[in-house]
Amino acid sequence: MDHQPSISIFFQVADEDDSFTTLIAYLKSMSHINLTVDSSLTDNPEAYDVVITASPGDTADTHESLSRYVEAGGGWLMFVNRSEQALPAIFGVQPEPPGPQCELRVLFENFEHPLAARLPDAIYLQGRYHVLTKSTDDCETILYADWHYSHKTVLAGRGIGTGRVACTTLQDYGNPGLQRIIYRLLWMLAKRDIEFTDIGIGILGYAPSVGLLHGLGTENTAGLGLRAVCDTSPQRLEAARNDFPGVKTYDSANQMVEDPDVNLVIIATPPNSHANLCLQMMAGGKHVICEKPLALNRRETDAMVQMAVERRVHLSCHQNRRWDPDFVAIKQALGEGLIGNLFYLESFVGGYHHPCGYWHSDALVSGGTSYDWGAHYLDWMVALMPHEIEGVMGTRHKRVWHDVTNADQERIQIRFSGGQEAEFIHSDIAAARKPKWYLLGNEGAIVGDWRDVTSYEIDPVLYFRRHDVPATEMVPDLTIHRRHQDGNIIRIKPSIPERDTYPFHANLADHLLWGEPIGAPLSDSVKVVAILEAAARSMKNGGKWEALDVGSG
Repeated sequence: MDHQPSISIFFQVADEDDSFTTLIAYLKSMSHINLTVDSSLTDNPEAYDVVITASPGDTADTHESLSRYVEAGGGWLMFVNRSEQALPAIFGVQPEPPGPQCELRVLFENFEHPLAARLPDAIYLQGRYHVLTKSTDDCETILYADWHYSHKTVLAGRGIGTGRVACTTLQDYGNPGLQRIIYRLLWMLAKRDIEFTDIGIGILGYAPSVGLLHGLGTENTAGLGLRAVCDTSPQRLEAARNDFPGVKTYDSANQMVEDPDVNLVIIATPPNSHANLCLQMMAGGKHVICEKPLALNRRETDAMVQMAVERRVHLSCHQNRRWDPDFVAIKQALGEGLIGNLFYLESFVGGYHHPCGYWHSDALVSGGTSYDWGAHYLDWMVALMPHEIEGVMGTRHKRVWHDVTNADQERIQIRFSGGQEAEFIHSDIAAARKPKWYLLGNEGAIVGDWRDVTSYEIDPVLYFRRHDVPATEMVPDLTIHRRHQDGNIIRIKPSIPERDTYPFHANLADHLLWGEPIGAPLSDSVKVVAILEAAARSMKNGGKWEALDVGSG
């Protein structure tokens, strides 16, 4: 579906050097990267777009061969890797003796450099302080370390003939921020275009909250530009014109698909229309982002995936909650092994309140109770427990809210091939809420309790006004529980990242423009729909275990 130009890379690194393991895994995670790793340098560098060497310790003949390769159009990246040896003259820099081990604050010398698009202003990296000194005037400082109130070059590059070289003394190869910069640098060394044209975005369905969210996300993300909004409601189109003056508006999907200024369409309509509209937009050559859930059943997702492949366009789901601070914190805690191996996960959403009067409460339109919040919570589950699923079971209750067609409560249980278990409950008849998160590992647990936050403002007439923040939008109170060696259970508060602004849209731009990994892969969104469909069958069949059919994706 996503047809980024392939980049062939040869990476020479010693067998005993495991410092590049996570960087190599990151590069291999992108299907358009053809990566060869070997301890011996290739005899045929011309077969590759870029050659990476992990120290300057090769012979003069090797350096001469690679220099000729660069002059003829190749790319060469050198990781100095704490070496004090002289670098080949072609790099235009030489390393100074390494300094102390410390945390370095690293920034782009030019904040408007194409490599810096949508990246943080600064990243913080571990390693030895190791500076590069320029030996030629045409060498460009790309990254510098902020050291004693001065800029010290730590990544530099220059053009040679029709090729390019770059080298760096940075060593924190497992840092995600540095990995992204290295990947983009490899793209540049491969002579890929780094001056991008904005992607024209069209929003199909301008609901008061979701439409505005996508419009703001688009307009506040470098590389994206809002071109058009489509809705059947004149009032919503007027709202779109007020929110984004100058935007084109259409009252028909046929008009949207014919607009040559729209490269990607965001489908923000009710779920029962997702499949048909996605198919129509992709058939017209448009990339597509679809609101969650991706579709209502496996038959629909199969058709959507097939169309994306045939038309060579992007398709993915707006799983924006992959960037929620609590999910990111839990994922980080699991990655750091703070509770050992995760084997059980429970999540809950709901309370005791009358369901809304919109389409969300109509099973024929929404898909059912679990298709709403469940599309997010199940997405979290398949991300945290990426194992093969053996079976799905679902149960439902209809006891109180008879004016809507959705069930009052639904529970979905999942069994994985390694014995792991997961459970999701959405209840509108829960007078007492369960925790949002309950995770068990073989060395500890994570519990996330809901937080109810209320703020007040002074009112000169009524004395005060009250504002309740929805609990679903607040970061829950996360606690890690671990057994101490003395037998007591200790409690730790995990690090909670700051909430980014429009991270989904930034990731979308990075993926479409640079080929960086998409945060929520299509295969996961297809799996979520398969789980929902299997759970619905189970509920209909009295709660029997159902096999999972993930179809395409």
